Amino acid sequence: MFDTLTDSFTAAIKKIRFHDDDKALTKALDELKKSLLKADVNHKVVKELIAEVQIETKKNGIGKDQFLDALRAALYKLLEIGGNKGFTFVPNPPTVILMTGLQGSGKTTTTGKLANYLKNKQKKVLIVAADLQRLAAVEQLRQITTQIGVELYENEATKNPVEVVAAALKKANDGIYDVVLIDTAGRLAIDDELMNELEAVKKAANPSEIFYVADSMTGQDAVKTATSFKEKIGIDGVILSKYDGDSKGGVALGLASQVLVPLRFIGSGEKMEDLEVFLPDRIVNRLMGFGDIEGLAEKTAGAIDEKQAKRLTKKIQKGQFNFNDFLEQMESMKKMGSMKSLMGMIPGMGNMSKALKDFDMENSSELKNIKSMVSSMTLKERENPDLLNNSRKGRIAKGCGLEIVEINRMIKQFKNAGKMAKRFSGKNGMKDLQSMMGQMSGPGAIPR
Repeated sequence: MFDTLTDSFTAAIKKIRFHDDDKALTKALDELKKSLLKADVNHKVVKELIAEVQIETKKNGIGKDQFLDALRAALYKLLEIGGNKGFTFVPNPPTVILMTGLQGSGKTTTTGKLANYLKNKQKKVLIVAADLQRLAAVEQLRQITTQIGVELYENEATKNPVEVVAAALKKANDGIYDVVLIDTAGRLAIDDELMNELEAVKKAANPSEIFYVADSMTGQDAVKTATSFKEKIGIDGVILSKYDGDSKGGVALGLASQVLVPLRFIGSGEKMEDLEVFLPDRIVNRLMGFGDIEGLAEKTAGAIDEKQAKRLTKKIQKGQFNFNDFLEQMESMKKMGSMKSLMGMIPGMGNMSKALKDFDMENSSELKNIKSMVSSMTLKERENPDLLNNSRKGRIAKGCGLEIVEINRMIKQFKNAGKMAKRFSGKNGMKDLQSMMGQMSGPGAIPR
């Protein structure tokens, strides 16, 4: 997700090879400055960051480790501006969130993603369709709420969003909901009509917090519009949408410090699962190529049942992992978001995330072929892959429309994956995994 920025930091760090090399530091800072400006980081933010890194590196003696520490500290200082992090619940439910943003920013989709995120945390969520300006807004929410299994409050009998919000809050209090997400109207530009309507809705909702959804594809304009909303209506946090489509990615680096409102979430893909909490310390680690193990653990916990995981681990250790288990895990993986995003959370695996940029768990032809192959097997064959002799493979190939060569290749890959999983599930599994990650990250990785 932060590929361009991480590459910038890596390239700068490589410029410093020896201790007390002032010229090398100057080259590294110049490289960093050019890269950050190219990545669409605000020029004032870049200037302050470079000055901070230069001062701190010289103070501690010029060297790769000192430069790395100074860069990490400067990035954290830039992103950490105080305020709430992620999603904060009020002591007495429901927590009411007013979702605001310009039309086309991804506000309605982001509302759905946030609801899905909260649902996975076992929260009872009500989405309120208070965008009565855009004709397709309510229908879009109907589709989203049906998809993620969250309740929607709508009222087609009125065109007054204040009436809708008042009735929805009564329903939320009566129904003991944990969170209410109010999707409000947007415009193509900020105008008095929009702000007057938002003020009225804000007064009726008395929200716990107001989130502004900013389109990262608009670059520095996202900062300007977020600042305007803050001044006119007041906002408590920013959610950066469509970040997966922003090849530069620099807007995330300066947004919080420029708007002086914490960045709370980032939309990292098109699916409902593709929403990531923005926590400065974790984001700095990812920017530096160190991954985010805590974030990965949280995603895993939300997608994989603990009892199921323990049962699966025992089967793997005994070498009993079968095709039914494989399909079960594929369904669980879908809930965790894009593969590229997951790889970016694993230390040393950032380079692999680029290779997986366009990998889609649901639409991958390879996974579709595997599913077709497994669907053509008998129950006994799924549970015991060792039964698959040439005769059975021939029958399966005909059943799924694949060649015997493809069947053999996929079965071999499956068995190799099972052996690798068994190796990493042992006592020294974590050490082996870390060793493998270090080798895969290659000589270009940032040192720890």
